Amino acid sequence: MIHGSCHCGAIQWQFEDRPDRATACNCTVCRRYGALWAYDYDGEVIKVSGDTKAYVRGKDIEFHFCPTCGCIAFWREPQKNLDGRRRIAVNLRLADPAAVAQIPIRHADGLNTFEDLPGDGKCVADYWS
Repeated sequence: MIHGSCHCGAIQWQFEDRPDRATACNCTVCRRYGALWAYDYDGEVIKVSGDTKAYVRGKDIEFHFCPTCGCIAFWREPQKNLDGRRRIAVNLRLADPAAVAQIPIRHADGLNTFEDLPGDGKCVADYWS
């Protein structure tokens, strides 16, 4: 299990497994946040707590951040999908570096093609060194 929290500790999340990868996206929002995302479904593998503020982009995504310290904690789909689930991704940069250091990075082209880009063999620790 991996835990994360904003700087002041008001927002907490837990990932009840080990993510198989972290995603670095180059879309207009993610490149500004600099987040490394780990995905699953809200209330299943990922659980979040604390009161957030959200920036809602279009109709498809909410970016949740701490209203006190400003850390971006997670994004979530605003509506449940047809099977009653809601996709969510937590920002792995809010976790203890040792807990996420060896998770491989996947690059996603969220700006143009919405496709995965070729891997470069880097992991989360490479972004902090």
